[in-house]
Amino acid sequence: MLRRTKIVATLGPATDSTESLQAIIAAGVDVTRLNFSHGSAEDHIQRARQVREASEALGRYTAILADLQGPKLRIARFADNKVTLKAGQNFVLDAAMDKESGDSERVGIDYEQLIQDVEPGDILVLDDGRIEMEVEAVDDHSIRSRVLIGGPLSNNKGLNKRGGGLSADALTDKDKEDIRTAAQLGADYVAVSFVRTADDLHTARALLKEAGSSAGLVAKIERAELAHDDDALDDVIRASDAVMVARGDLAVEIGDAELVAVQKHIIGRARALNKVVITATQMMESMIENPMPTRAEVSDVANAVMDYTDAVMLSAETAVGDYPREAVEAMVRICMGAEKHPSMRQSKHRIHETMDRIDEAIALSAMYAANHLEGIAAIICLTETGATPLLMSRIKSNLPIFAFSRHHSTQHRVSMYRGVQTVPFNSTDMPHEETNARAVAELTSRGVVKQGDLVIITKGDYADAQGGTNSLKIVRVGPDVR
Repeated sequence: MLRRTKIVATLGPATDSTESLQAIIAAGVDVTRLNFSHGSAEDHIQRARQVREASEALGRYTAILADLQGPKLRIARFADNKVTLKAGQNFVLDAAMDKESGDSERVGIDYEQLIQDVEPGDILVLDDGRIEMEVEAVDDHSIRSRVLIGGPLSNNKGLNKRGGGLSADALTDKDKEDIRTAAQLGADYVAVSFVRTADDLHTARALLKEAGSSAGLVAKIERAELAHDDDALDDVIRASDAVMVARGDLAVEIGDAELVAVQKHIIGRARALNKVVITATQMMESMIENPMPTRAEVSDVANAVMDYTDAVMLSAETAVGDYPREAVEAMVRICMGAEKHPSMRQSKHRIHETMDRIDEAIALSAMYAANHLEGIAAIICLTETGATPLLMSRIKSNLPIFAFSRHHSTQHRVSMYRGVQTVPFNSTDMPHEETNARAVAELTSRGVVKQGDLVIITKGDYADAQGGTNSLKIVRVGPDVR
């Protein structure tokens, strides 16, 4: 049984050695994430090079996701590096004070626009939700608040406003420079943090194109505005190539109680709009320090798999954890266990909708046949861009989809698509009438299909035409494949 749900793993010091990187890729990593919130451009370029080398050595196609930092709002620094706040005390965020001299009564802020974005009664959340305070008064340069939930607070911790409404642009000057770095290192995907509108993605795409990159764009959904506005969410999904349910900052803005329902809604909308979706943040966080996940983490990953997310993501577990390989192996086991559930083969995706694209009609027809005709062992999709296997992957099925392509960019891009495996295949190098037989022979040589199996093949009339998939054929594996 081939695993269908893909695994994204964040790189860091724990995976910098060749042995460790090869170990997590061999264990099942499909996409490697470069977190641009940490490290230099040189660090990311080096890690990307190592990924390509390790993947080639293992015979794998592993995509690279460059994750931009975005306007992460933070407090400044404390004179003693750390303070402890008590519930009920007053605490001031002061844009005018020295950024290095915070104490238990006040601290500086890096994002001075915050003063215009809040008003008395607003709830501010610091350090990923560990500290909460209510705004009591605002003046020209400071925000006076009362601590609701106290605890230790150290330098440069993140700052959010419950309910959203912060006006910071999604793309900072650093992000624009990092886009050029992402293009230079050959990223397959670039993730935009704290997306507010579709225009944020249009801007990022233009900057990528200017830098010479055709990388797919991932919209990170972590603002309350998108969680609570279906039209705005759909606009962002349509403008992206993939979305990430970034549950850390999203939960801080909307509150923990709403998170599960919002996660399910985002996954559902992404799939309905034919986009890839990643579920991320704290999926197996206990494995930073432990070789086994908790039962709650097992349920969390399995729940996302059964919601039909394309990918699940590891962050600190692989970047700085003590057990990066074990974390990947555990995630593989959980994904495959969840995928055995009968509901994973029952799909009503767009069953009552019409469509206006021939390739979409072919893709959905192929999956309907695959799920209902006895004897189908695999689906072969000859593709230039990966568009047809993406459409196929929106349909629940337990049958593998093989994207046969001659383009390295496509081979890497489809590594994110649920249920899709890539096969290097150049149909322009062979007579058109031999394409089907050679494609089936490739799967036979890999042990995927055997004599007598049925295989679905989709392709276009012209091998080098983008968006030209217009035919579907079902063949039986044997000497007479045409």
